Amino acid sequence: MTLVAISLFERLAAGLDSAVPDDLLPGDLDEDSTVSLREAAVLVAITDRPEPGVILTQRHEALREHGGQIAFPGGRIDNGEEPREAALREAWEELALDPAEVRIIGLADHYRTITGFGVTPVVASVPPDLPLVANPGEVADWFEAPLAFVLDPRNHQHRQAVYKGQLRSYYEIVWQGRRIWGATAAMLVNLSRRAR
Repeated sequence: MTLVAISLFERLAAGLDSAVPDDLLPGDLDEDSTVSLREAAVLVAITDRPEPGVILTQRHEALREHGGQIAFPGGRIDNGEEPREAALREAWEELALDPAEVRIIGLADHYRTITGFGVTPVVASVPPDLPLVANPGEVADWFEAPLAFVLDPRNHQHRQAVYKGQLRSYYEIVWQGRRIWGATAAMLVNLSRRAR
């Protein structure tokens, strides 16, 4: 592992184990909402290279939920699963990312989505240039965005839009024409704030 990568992973690991910063984003769904959350987990796979990247997917347009959006590999937690197991299973199903290649760093902050999911990000290190293959039934494409770019607060654009008749705030990160927004961007914002 390079010195740059070690420094970044140490900062992320230390940030995940430290006290909760005051400015973390808890989610789009109000804490007092009566909506019963469907638990999910995502894999924040950080490539172990001198300038680390994070692996993201573009969901297939035909998917019922979040079609076409950019996301971390992940999905619902099955009965009896822990978030780590679900994130690894989903990354295998979506990208053929071999769980044996994944080194878990820790769990990031739970995030409540406007669509009723409670998402646990599982932060991990993976070797660079793995032979990933998108599952065409779920993933239209995948890419690696520079971790330094997506964690840089200068790239976290605050936006607003009307959703179901209510003005909502969200974050957006645009990298090489790819729009990372909503829950995925918010989880990256939280990781950025944890890694300060």
